[in-house]
Amino acid sequence: MGIDFSKPKTVTPEAIAELNAELAEMSPRAILKFALSNFSNAAISFSGAEDVALIELSHKLTDDLKVFSLDTGRLHPETYRFIDQVRKHYGIDIELMAPNQDKLEAFVKEKGLFSFYEDGHKECCSIRKVRPLRRKLATLDAWITGQRKDQSPGTRSEVAVVELDNANAKEGGILVKFNPLANWSSKEVWDYLRMSEVPTNELHHKGFISIGCEPCTRPVLPNQHEREGRWWWEEETQKECGLHIK
Repeated sequence: MGIDFSKPKTVTPEAIAELNAELAEMSPRAILKFALSNFSNAAISFSGAEDVALIELSHKLTDDLKVFSLDTGRLHPETYRFIDQVRKHYGIDIELMAPNQDKLEAFVKEKGLFSFYEDGHKECCSIRKVRPLRRKLATLDAWITGQRKDQSPGTRSEVAVVELDNANAKEGGILVKFNPLANWSSKEVWDYLRMSEVPTNELHHKGFISIGCEPCTRPVLPNQHEREGRWWWEEETQKECGLHIK
């Protein structure tokens, strides 16, 4: 773990791959401790149950925990209440990143509020989620997500514990992405949340597992995979919004 993150030339793909091999054997808490110790300018991307687990694991490791969330303008009322419950429970600020108003207004004027049912969700997600995320990531040196390998066997099975995020790095800089829960299962996440007695989204008690925007998320049936409740009208291989690109 001898990478000098203050010197971008030392943060090579090879060095990160070696670091990933070392951290992959460690607990999520140890991974978070490494991330927060090496990056003062790191933030947790918060939206769901996994991210509450990250906050619970992290809030005793630093007095300056940074958390942000994407407010797409289309979240469920339960999700907005959930965000505020987490904010109050931990006594932390949660920075809400909203879409560019001019771009959103132009998009809705041209295509309406439900164009994704006709031509796919990518354009809407780009305006409401991807661009606000990139605006935030341009201010960071590292970000921490709740991605797990078993969330989507088709698109996330190779999620690394630590990786370079070249797609979102600011020009001339580096952006390191940590996924401390990559090797945890959904059951492990929920066992930890119940043990810790932390806030969770009310929608989980209504059959929702993977929760996104209100029009594009629905409860899943018994034995369905959690991502099947997202963009259900599209092919299985399209169940990503573009936030986690290589």
